[in-house]
Amino acid sequence: MTPKPKLMIGTRGSPLALAQTHQVRDLLAAAHPELSEPGAIGIEIIKTTGDAILDRPLAEVGGKGLFTKEIDEAMLDGRIDIAVHSMKDVPTYLPPGIVLPCVLEREDVRDAFLGRDHPTLESLPTGAVVGTSSLRRGAQILAMRPDLKVVSFRGNVQTRLDKLAKGVADATMLAKAGLNRLGMADKATSVLDVEVMLPAVAQGAVGCTCRADDEQAHRWMAPLHHAETSLCVDVERAFLARLDGSCRTPIGGLARVSDFGTANARVFFRGMVIRPDGKVLHQTTREGTVDQAVALGEDAGAELLAKAGPDFFTCGAE
Repeated sequence: MTPKPKLMIGTRGSPLALAQTHQVRDLLAAAHPELSEPGAIGIEIIKTTGDAILDRPLAEVGGKGLFTKEIDEAMLDGRIDIAVHSMKDVPTYLPPGIVLPCVLEREDVRDAFLGRDHPTLESLPTGAVVGTSSLRRGAQILAMRPDLKVVSFRGNVQTRLDKLAKGVADATMLAKAGLNRLGMADKATSVLDVEVMLPAVAQGAVGCTCRADDEQAHRWMAPLHHAETSLCVDVERAFLARLDGSCRTPIGGLARVSDFGTANARVFFRGMVIRPDGKVLHQTTREGTVDQAVALGEDAGAELLAKAGPDFFTCGAE
């Protein structure tokens, strides 16, 4: 009889989710001798609502939470001890009893451009089709290039690459972090600077959740936690929470810290809301101390909420 794992990790089953989970597993095994034994860490693949619905844009069926609900339920039921998530998929408010004690060091925050015959966004001809599952990317593309056509492009990385190869679209965009983690960085034909394409809140960051009262899980995850990344993610998520954007509101936000861990540390934040058609955009920046970090995100969100007006954040906004 196979002994029960000391620690059970829950994850989605996509290649990227599994790559991130294997990274966490290996880091845990390296940090704790008791978890390095064969069979000490188990992995349970959990199919989420977001994985099951592939024929419609996520914005039409609820947006955030679609990739975490079933995993959260498995955790609260005791089937898993920790869960590994792409932080940009995690709702700003966690279910009661679940906490986020660990955020890994952030990967590349930028968006990658994958062109079939044209290597950059700028080089696409008028009328070219860009496939993306992200309203944020689509809206920013249309703001820069209103002559292009943006269409919904769902599925994991390989599925999207297959669609691109078959000519369903002329180009697509993916998070550079995901391509890096999958060993597919060479698939990007160019990478967009954050000044050109503002990333999604928490893009490039991986987080691990557990039950609030699970002291063992907290202890095991503590060495994996990256304080600087966590601070930046907290700022960005505070911005998003203050906006309380609907499923159809494209939102971007990025925080960075200079001289982290010193008395001179400074937090820099840029946030944006944009209509899906790219025709109306509001953005703002903030700078302050580490102690002010979360407040900076909240204040930036409050400013854009006031600038845009309540109608901007309804599902009927076009």
